[in-house]
Amino acid sequence: MQAGERPAATGPVGDQRFGEDHCERSASDLLRVAEGHAVTLAIAESLTGGQVSSTLVGVPGASRVLLGAVVAYATRIKAQVLGVDAAHLERTGPVDRDVALQMARGVRRLLGADLGLATTGVAGPGPADGHPAGTVHIAVVAPRGEVHRELRLSGDRSQIRCGTVLNVIELAVGLLSKEADDVNLVAPQYLQTAD
Repeated sequence: MQAGERPAATGPVGDQRFGEDHCERSASDLLRVAEGHAVTLAIAESLTGGQVSSTLVGVPGASRVLLGAVVAYATRIKAQVLGVDAAHLERTGPVDRDVALQMARGVRRLLGADLGLATTGVAGPGPADGHPAGTVHIAVVAPRGEVHRELRLSGDRSQIRCGTVLNVIELAVGLLSKEADDVNLVAPQYLQTAD
């Protein structure tokens, strides 16, 4: 684990309706905070397939902040469009910390945004590239810093994708709020397992 990183998030995503409501609230929070800081956003998505950007554009006024998104679902697109190191992809596959960070850096550079967000991982239902379903890497890159989180989510494909959307949006809010070490990036409770 890198300095400043938290352990992987675990847990099932509960009631889907609650999850969608929470995603919408988090999206509104991100857009409000980004606009307040005069920050633009760009998103690189793999397992979420456009769901992060769709969640953000569901909020009125998103165009003041969101510049665009790249759905780099195929591994080769991560290299060709976003500039992820092809040799690294060959070594590790797409479900990797550095791939997420490179995706976020690449989309930020490509679209000329202040903040780049990225998602990559395994939505399921089965394993892929040697990783179980629910293994997810998210990253947010800003001019003065970057943050990565590895998530271990459970649930069906839709729940894993929704949990990923929520976590990357909240990670971005945390970084923008300059409270990345203090903000609870993987709550709400329905994302955590009971001890």
